[in-house]
Amino acid sequence: MRFEILRLDDVQGIATDTLIADAATVSKLVEAAARTGERLYIRPCKAV
Repeated sequence: MRFEILRLDDVQGIATDTLIADAATVSKLVEAAARTGERLYIRPCKAV
């Protein structure tokens, strides 16, 4: 399954960057974000 990951701005919560990734990559990104305090919004990617 693929996911859309949006990195959120700390001040306004606006998406600053978007990435499509598989579940294993999402797990790594979530761990890295937890270490740095980065805010992410993750949702399943729509089928294309």
